[in-house]
Order: sequence, then C-alpha cells, then structure tokens
Amino acid sequence: MSKLTQSNLGYVFAVAAFVGVTYDCALTFGQEVELVWRQRWSLMTVLYLGVRYLGILYAALTILLAAPTISLSDTVSWIVYVVQNSTGVFVFAMLFVIIITRLHAMYQGSRKILIFLVATFLAINIFDAVVLIMTTINTSGEEFILSGTYQCQINYPDDISLLNSTTWILGTVWEVLALCLAGWIAVKHFRELRRYSAEGIIGDCFSVLIKTHMVYFASFVAVSGFNLIVDLSPSLLTSQNFLEAQALMGSLQILTVVQAFVLGPRLILGVREYHAKLMADSDAASGMTSIAFQERVHVSTSSSV
Repeated sequence: MSKLTQSNLGYVFAVAAFVGVTYDCALTFGQEVELVWRQRWSLMTVLYLGVRYLGILYAALTILLAAPTISLSDTVSWIVYVVQNSTGVFVFAMLFVIIITRLHAMYQGSRKILIFLVATFLAINIFDAVVLIMTTINTSGEEFILSGTYQCQINYPDDISLLNSTTWILGTVWEVLALCLAGWIAVKHFRELRRYSAEGIIGDCFSVLIKTHMVYFASFVAVSGFNLIVDLSPSLLTSQNFLEAQALMGSLQILTVVQAFVLGPRLILGVREYHAKLMADSDAASGMTSIAFQERVHVSTSSSV
C-alpha cells in the first residue's frame, strides 16, 4: 500500500498555499470586480469565478486534512480527501475549456480545430473521471495520533498510483499540444503582420495570449513533474525520507495551487485587462471587441485572435 501522510510541516505548507491563493484573490479583486463582475456574463465569466473560488475551497480542505489539532474520523478524512480530489479534477477540466476557447478564437473560429480539441478534451477527461471513481472506491482515510497531534493518512493501492501518473502524463501531452497549436498560429500571424506592416493591435493581443499561455504551461509542467515523482516513487514518502517527503509534498501543494488557482484565472483576466486598456487608450478600440473572453468581441481585421 502507498501512503500519503500529513505532518506539522505539511500543515505549514498547506497554510502557505491557502495564504497564497487568498492573497492573490485580494490582490486582483479590484480588477475582478471591474473586468468580471461588472461585465456581461458569459461562459468565461463562469469559468473564471469557478476556478478562482474553488481554489480557495481546495486550499482550505488541504489545511483541514493537514491540521494537527483537528480530530477527524476515518470516514470524515476520506470524505474530505474525495471532495478535495474531485475539486482538483473539476477545475482542471474548466482550465481545459478556457484553453480550448482561446485556441478556437486564435484559429478564427475554425470548426476543424474546435472538433479536434473537444474530442481530445473529452477523451482525456473521461479517462480522468474513471480514474477519479476508481481512486474514490479504492482509497480509505485513517486518523492516528503521533506525538500528541492528529495525523490524517490516505491509503490507496499501488496500481492507483500508476493510473494517477497516467492522468498527469495525458495532461502534459494535452498542454504540449495546446502550446504547439498556439505557437504555430502566433508565428503564422506575426509573419503575415510583418509582410503587410500591420503590427499593432492584433500583434499585441497575440503577445498577451502567448505570454500568459507560456507562464501557465511552465507551471503545469512543474506540477506534473512533481506528481509523477510522487506517484512513481512511493519510497520517497516513507518514514526513512520523512523531511524530504514533506518538503516534496509541500512544494507540490503550493505549485498546484499557484498553477491552477492563481495562473489559471489570469488566462482570462490578462486578456480582459489588455482589452480594457486598449478601449481606454486608443480610438482604434472602436473597431475592437474581445476575442472569446469579452462578450461578442472580435478584432476587425482579416485575422481573428
């Protein structure tokens, strides 16, 4: 059996992750009100709010599992773990939808690209859902007391670790595919813009898209790498490597929260902020509406972003 144990050190990392996501939420709340709450609601609005505030729930549940002074029964520990795990899977599905929307807009609403992306999305997420169900069925929670503190331990069979690793591998393949598609269309547009000396609004918009996508991609690769190390090297989580295991798990907690719940919402917020500045700074904004992130907006050029 592979075992994932939380300790006082793990609790410190869990609190750090929670503070990080709530601090970012407070830091961007003014932008959120202006660019999300006060705008016409759309699918991107729902996805932004879902990812943002489910992140706070995810981080809070992590603290609950790691808290050394809170006594949870075995059943409650298992329920909290399942809810936390399900929240993570659901949020990653929403992030996939955000990226699909961005790519669909960058490819000027291409139906072929949309069908390809949706089919890939469904295949990966159906597999993730099956793994989640199997993990839920085959895991168990256990509470024990160590040095006067309550510890929550989640037990699961070794083959579940292999399935979890597969989900992260598929997720990484998806992210690489999305990055390649975004890079290809961006290079193509930049070449066209240079040819016609038309750099400006659309070029800047592509720059914003690529910049936010690259940062998000790098963070996903880091999280995926850490998860693969944990799933494929269960010996790291043994008592013989206690400090290393806790440092690894704590780093994974923080990276996961930052990648999904801090950088994820910025995939939308960054584009909306760019569009708002463009509308405020230039008469050219009269010909602008936002790519798929602002209701009914398209760049009025030969290329839609």
